[in-house]
Amino acid sequence: MTFIKARHAPTGSYPSHHPHPILVAIFIPPLGVFFERGCGADLLINILLTILGYIPGIIHALYIILKY
Repeated sequence: MTFIKARHAPTGSYPSHHPHPILVAIFIPPLGVFFERGCGADLLINILLTILGYIPGIIHALYIILKY
């Protein structure tokens, strides 16, 4: 009897049908935060930062994605 070991994707990897989260954070920062943390305070902060200035929104989105 032979057992075949299943290969598991490494932790932190995303399925191939999802866009890379850093690219999403660069082009649409609130969407990147939403994918990572859902609808909550982080998303509202990111929307506000993106409205006030696109670069602060990107920095915050990258921080959230890389932290969590």
